[in-house]
Amino acid sequence: MLLRCPLAQRLAPTARAGLRAASQQWWINGARPQVSTRLSTAEATVEAEAQPAGGQQQAPEPPSYRASIDFKFVRDNVEAVAANCTNRLSSADPQLVARLYEEYVEAQQQTDKLRAARNENSSAMKAKLEPEQRTALIERGKKIKEDLEGLDARLEALEAELQREGQRLPNMTHPDVPIGGEDVSGVLATLGQRPSFEFAVKDHLQLGEDLDLIDFETGGVVSGAKFYYLRNEAALLELALINWTMQRVVAAGFTPMTTPDLVRESVFEKCGFQPRAQNTQIYSIRDSSMCLTGTAEIPLGGVCMDRILPQAQLPLKMAAYGHCFRTEAGAAGAASKGLYRVHQFSKVEMFVVCTPEQSEALHQQLLDLEVSMFTDLGLHFKVLDMASHDLGAPAYRKFDIEAWMPGMERYGEISSASNCTDYQSRRLNIRYRPAAAEEAAGMEEGEAAAPAQKGGGKGGKGGGKSSKKVPTQFAHTLNATACAVPRMIVAILENNQQADGTVVIPEVLRPFMMGMEVIKPKHRVAA
Repeated sequence: MLLRCPLAQRLAPTARAGLRAASQQWWINGARPQVSTRLSTAEATVEAEAQPAGGQQQAPEPPSYRASIDFKFVRDNVEAVAANCTNRLSSADPQLVARLYEEYVEAQQQTDKLRAARNENSSAMKAKLEPEQRTALIERGKKIKEDLEGLDARLEALEAELQREGQRLPNMTHPDVPIGGEDVSGVLATLGQRPSFEFAVKDHLQLGEDLDLIDFETGGVVSGAKFYYLRNEAALLELALINWTMQRVVAAGFTPMTTPDLVRESVFEKCGFQPRAQNTQIYSIRDSSMCLTGTAEIPLGGVCMDRILPQAQLPLKMAAYGHCFRTEAGAAGAASKGLYRVHQFSKVEMFVVCTPEQSEALHQQLLDLEVSMFTDLGLHFKVLDMASHDLGAPAYRKFDIEAWMPGMERYGEISSASNCTDYQSRRLNIRYRPAAAEEAAGMEEGEAAAPAQKGGGKGGKGGGKSSKKVPTQFAHTLNATACAVPRMIVAILENNQQADGTVVIPEVLRPFMMGMEVIKPKHRVAA
């Protein structure tokens, strides 16, 4: 899951709607993106040149994709949708969406009437007619054609605006979610023993230096600020965490995967992220529609894009090891120092596609699996039911886990698990065919095939197959972080430090670290 943070500025007209950039020339480049509250001279020039004569603004581009949003639900529940937007601090306008939908439906009805009139007129032209009658029908046909062209253009414009505004709406919110800021998030559980120390506690940066584990200095020279090298036991610890985590999630029924680091911008948008909007963490590639992933949730979401799955295959559980890239602009300060917030890191992400009836129970299962793993690592942590202000647009409900980090003297987020219901699937077009409908269709096919076998008939249209289409439904999607490596390293180093400067390796990780039990200071050769 992608953590939110203010990011680099981009052009305002398209940023508001969270759509594809009007030009591929805008990008975030380099390890230290510059944040600006106004356009640069070059950007202002381009924007000025893009305006038509007379100072009129160009019409906004149509959305880059069509989402199957339930606009009828928005219209019929506009007050509830508006309250939900308020509770989530969303600037979306449900009233506008409802009005646009009404206009679209009305225009569609007018178009249907005109098409019926056109068909009636065409049929009348086939009869024997007097010249003046034929002339009148021809003129009427021209008028209908002109009116249809105007209505079709209006329908296209209405649909584009309806999609633009509709795609800004956040998901609805679980009724048990606390309303407000992060400070009102509910604490569901506090687990594990908080360590006590009889010596001066070090943070992970000091431990990393003393034990020759973490090198930010070289990372800064080679790649820039917030890049780093892991050395010695820390490098092995990363691999151990990945392998141990993958073993645990595979044992829990997840299909192990590795995913691409580069993903099309459209897939980001369909997952509910805005790769070129004002508040984004995503690195975009110059002169390309590709972006670097900030979480494996995005390529995993793309696995089932534009597919119809049999219900028997659900729930579909996937777990991916992948690299994550985040600009993290504006994330300075003690709370973000060291490995806690970096530009690149490794992570194991879980992703689930399921039926609506399964999603709430699966959300709890994801949380239970996270709790089990962090308990086995010996961490002290609390489980939070995140408040409405802290929910990203796709999330219906989100549980966060924050571990105690003694060197930083605070709890820090190490994991989250979100139920996105059908928000992502309506954009990614992930559907499933209900088992009951499949069975009914199979029975119809069998009944249709029987006469053909008996009497040699055709058995109905399609060679005996049912002419009725099996209705499909949108699936639900969930995602959860199994292991975000840098923050896990922070928690392990700081919680397991000893008075003699060593760090005890959690017992469950030792088989993945060649049996090592303790990280000890190195004997360094003097320069």
